[in-house]
Amino acid sequence: MPGANTPLMHFDNVSVVFGGLHALSNVNFSVNSGEIVGLIGPNGAGKTTAFNAACGFVEPTTGSVTFPGLGKAELRPHDLAEAGVARTLQGVGLFPHLTVLENVMAGGQTKPGGGLLQAIFGFAKGSTAERQLKQDALANLDRLDVVDVATQLPGAIPYGTAKKVAVARALMQSPKLLLLDEPASGLDERELDEFAQLIGQLRQEMGVLLVEHNMDFVMELVDRLVVLNFGKVIAEGTPPVVRQNEDVLAAYLGVDE
Repeated sequence: MPGANTPLMHFDNVSVVFGGLHALSNVNFSVNSGEIVGLIGPNGAGKTTAFNAACGFVEPTTGSVTFPGLGKAELRPHDLAEAGVARTLQGVGLFPHLTVLENVMAGGQTKPGGGLLQAIFGFAKGSTAERQLKQDALANLDRLDVVDVATQLPGAIPYGTAKKVAVARALMQSPKLLLLDEPASGLDERELDEFAQLIGQLRQEMGVLLVEHNMDFVMELVDRLVVLNFGKVIAEGTPPVVRQNEDVLAAYLGVDE
């Protein structure tokens, strides 16, 4: 694993233009190994565009998103897992007709002998690779304290539990960089506390970038914040520093300068 403070992902003057709309304008920031970075801002600030640029779903009009700590330049979505990058979706994104265990096993699709088709349809049923894939999936479910729902379908479990399952699936690749899209959405206070503890523990193994609206959740969790407004970075720093930034108070919290 890259050493602490190694830049895993770097936005270098990234601009994204859709027609005449500048969704991002000269955005610069990095996510380092061993740290949690929160990407925040009001609605329409460009958070989703930045997240999608990080995942390769949106190509920068100018600038670049590189992964120096992973030895990679720009990545496309199908390159992420092999490069050591995992992501979750804003919802849960689980396959509704597969069990929880099968969903998590599907996250190991790039492992040797552990392709998605084998995991879902059991083409190599009983093989060493499949048994290892199942063991890894159960271990990740146990780590997130949701192994008891392994045989259930996603529709039969609480939303907060499904969020944990989605993270368990993302962890199947033992990523060096984890991208979380709205991890706190739809969670109650107890679930928020549990999720914060989980993400905090992941810092020991990887870098984490999360896009989030819940300010209380973010402020208590992250090491560093990047604040967007109208596609531009208006502040970056530790939560106490950003909390006092007048531009952030005006743009994000609705406080007049």
